Amino acid sequence: MTGLDIEKDQIIEMACLITDSDLNILAEGPNLIINQPDELLDGMSEWCKEHHGKSGLTKAVKESTISLQQAEYEFLSFVRQQTPPGLCPLAGNSVHADKKFLDKYMPQFMRHVHYRIIDVSTIKELCRRWYPEEFEFAPKKVASHRALDDIRESIKELHSTEIASSRGKQTKRKEN
Repeated sequence: MTGLDIEKDQIIEMACLITDSDLNILAEGPNLIINQPDELLDGMSEWCKEHHGKSGLTKAVKESTISLQQAEYEFLSFVRQQTPPGLCPLAGNSVHADKKFLDKYMPQFMRHVHYRIIDVSTIKELCRRWYPEEFEFAPKKVASHRALDDIRESIKELHSTEIASSRGKQTKRKEN
């Protein structure tokens, strides 16, 4: 996204992975760069300019010919092939921010997915507090801030929190 303000910012990149409940990747969806006007890119925050510039995303947005409507169509087509209506939750780190943009700019896509979200950031923070010893071994974020990389990183983080919480529960049971 070009920022976090849904009134002025826009979606610039989207990717999608479908997993099963054990976090095994079942399907890899589109990984799209969405064209946006130069004025919007010029108005990004310094953080966005720096990170999206360094990753090559800003240049890719300028070169892209994919519209927001086309991206929604491609994503909706993909998730319809892979998931039944209303059952697939949106998941990722701080995914509530993504959900706000998708609700506004891709309502048809959002009508297909489940209304609940799986926020990996929240789960990670809970594990950090409840099982700090086990959480020390969690993978460190690479933080490329590219859509597909972020999704893969979120899956790894969620998997590590599952392991940390499992070990933490076993330790707490032994203590009781």
